[in-house]
Amino acid sequence: MTVVRATRESAWRNWAGNVEAHPVRSVAPASTEELAAAVREAAADGLTVKAAGTGHSFTPAAATDGLLIRPERLTGIRKVDRAAGTVTVAAGTPLKVLNAALSGQGLSLTNMGDIMEQTVSGATSTGTHGTGRDSASLSAQIVGLEMVTADGSVLRCSAQENADVFAAARLGLGALGVLTELTFAVEPEFLLTAREEPMPFDRVTEDFDALVAENEHFEFYWFPHTGNCNTKRNNRSQGPAAPNGTVSGWVDDELLSNGVFQVACAVGKALPATIPGIAKLSSRALSARTYTDIPYKVFTSPRRVRFVEMEYAVPREAAVAALRELRALVERSGFRISFPVEVRTAPADDIPLSTASGRDTAYIAMHMYRGTPHEAYFTAAERIMTAHGGRPHWGKLHTRDADYLAAAYPRFGEFTALRDRLDPERVFANPYLSRVLGD
Repeated sequence: MTVVRATRESAWRNWAGNVEAHPVRSVAPASTEELAAAVREAAADGLTVKAAGTGHSFTPAAATDGLLIRPERLTGIRKVDRAAGTVTVAAGTPLKVLNAALSGQGLSLTNMGDIMEQTVSGATSTGTHGTGRDSASLSAQIVGLEMVTADGSVLRCSAQENADVFAAARLGLGALGVLTELTFAVEPEFLLTAREEPMPFDRVTEDFDALVAENEHFEFYWFPHTGNCNTKRNNRSQGPAAPNGTVSGWVDDELLSNGVFQVACAVGKALPATIPGIAKLSSRALSARTYTDIPYKVFTSPRRVRFVEMEYAVPREAAVAALRELRALVERSGFRISFPVEVRTAPADDIPLSTASGRDTAYIAMHMYRGTPHEAYFTAAERIMTAHGGRPHWGKLHTRDADYLAAAYPRFGEFTALRDRLDPERVFANPYLSRVLGD
């Protein structure tokens, strides 16, 4: 086993730079057996244990001052079962590696989020999702898993084996054990046609229900300080493939969405009064485009401008009201918001701690450029979202605690009872989990 012992001055930081932890030691296991031995040793030493992926959560969900498990040697596809339509992958595998490997075998996930830097275990453990009328989050696509529990034993779970653990551990916050491998349902690779189109805020909100119903995957971005949105509709296509051109794709996805946007955010940080004008100019500069490609090249895009984020899941029928209230808040306040607000949807699922558990859902995500004051905006936005029964994304900033979340999730008690059974000594605890799940 490769063990790296670290001093408390050797900090672990997340992608956004807003979370820092000082583990006593870290380990990069190459197998389930090595990981299980590391958990047993840490528990014997009285250390808590957390696994950290690529740090794309904005909360300290993976932070620990005990043993930090690093994922870089637990990677790769372990099994492809074409007859069953499944692929089994090591838990530390980045989504970008999984997507490329599946494509090489002519396979694909049904749905995915809009970035693919995270590990499969980190993404599913915090509820990463894309947008979909009928297809749900990454966690909902899991059909089997393996994890190491607090006593160092290895537990395999599916709908047929340890079904109660499987139901909850698909989105487990790292509270039930350390995932070592995941089995996803996959399908033959298909084509998606993406239609990106500017649309006025009033039209998007008035037609929201129809746009969701008429498209397999619908999302939009509203530019604060403006009445302008950019919409994206992804639907399956018979082809032929017509991907973005090399030059035009680079201009849209790298130069404009990352390079120019980075400069605009930096200017706005230095001179907040310029933000509304920049937002109006940038939103008016948008133009429509259509392209057809394999799924991960349509669903995902590079995100190089660093930010912090709050996202709330509200009942789908409350989405338009909540968004209109958010717009009114921005207009009457002195907030200067340089990042678009993102709106996506998901169907109800049966995962106890899924933000879409038991109800059709809309997601409203607020972002702020890293290093700019975000607390007042997020606090005011959170007040709106919770008034509509909102559930915070587990990996994004929020102030909710176990009392609020127990009322927001009908199956919350089912999850916490399972945690009591699997980790009574709280080997996998940290302050964030104590706040959101209780001690």
